[in-house]
Amino acid sequence: MKHQLLAFETPISELQAEIDRLAAQHLPANEERIRELRRELNDLIRDIYAKLTPWQIVRVARCEDRPQTRDYLSLVFDEFVELHGDRHFGDDQALVTGFAKLDRFKVMVVGHQKGRTTKERTACYFGCAHPEGYRKALAKMKLAAKFGVPVITFIDTPGAYPGLGAEERGQAQAIAENMFEMSRLKTPIICAVIGEGGSGGALGIGVGDRVAMLQYSYYSVISPEGCAGILWKSHKFAEQAAAALRFTSADLKKFGVIDEIIDEPLGGAHRDPHQTAARLKLYLSRSLRELGSLSTDELLAARYDKFRRMGEFLEGLEEAPPAS
Repeated sequence: MKHQLLAFETPISELQAEIDRLAAQHLPANEERIRELRRELNDLIRDIYAKLTPWQIVRVARCEDRPQTRDYLSLVFDEFVELHGDRHFGDDQALVTGFAKLDRFKVMVVGHQKGRTTKERTACYFGCAHPEGYRKALAKMKLAAKFGVPVITFIDTPGAYPGLGAEERGQAQAIAENMFEMSRLKTPIICAVIGEGGSGGALGIGVGDRVAMLQYSYYSVISPEGCAGILWKSHKFAEQAAAALRFTSADLKKFGVIDEIIDEPLGGAHRDPHQTAARLKLYLSRSLRELGSLSTDELLAARYDKFRRMGEFLEGLEEAPPAS
């Protein structure tokens, strides 16, 4: 199966092409050589992905072949019934919502959808939701709380839609209301960053009791290009901005912003969506069991403390003046 070739994957592509050439000959004499090359290929992929820079991780997170919310709906959940509309303006296809079943758990799923084809991407605004998308998400999460159903969110957006119409319809207010209401929603909330986690567009469905990231995703207050445009006045410095933002899963786990990193298969989620989905499902099932044992008061208190702890720091004590 062919995948979108990322710039740093050229050596992988060349070795894979050699394997394909030998395999196409169907010669028994080539079998041992093919096995050797496949071992070399796995070692090469493992070595390259172990040394990815933050900017390269951004490229992986944006890979066109990377699984999206609708892929996980079929790979992770047993059933899914989609719910549409915000009952005010319209149905934003950049945010998918609906009831689903995960093993013995009934859940409400809310997730960004970027689309695959040009037609889908245009309809989904490349995963950039409008205010009606966030209002739809909040309405469905409140419905879940009403029936005591946990909420699972999949975050994958470069940011909320920045157009004039979105601003006129209250984009910032919609995101702010989502964050406020999610902080006190009386049902378990599990958030997973599956690709891009950009700015307020991600935070609009990102307040939860458990927050996890797939290994090669990123979660940031701003895109590298946006940061470079502000600090260096040019998008050409996006790579330097990516390194400065410290937004990889490893960084955010160390800072306490996320709770867990979900390891991706060799070469990233786009190379093995089924294995990625299996690992994601395992994490979600475990988290649902853990959160299900907490009372509502314990759940809300822990959620409040979790986000209040973010950004804490200690200042060094001033040195005492030297003795006279």
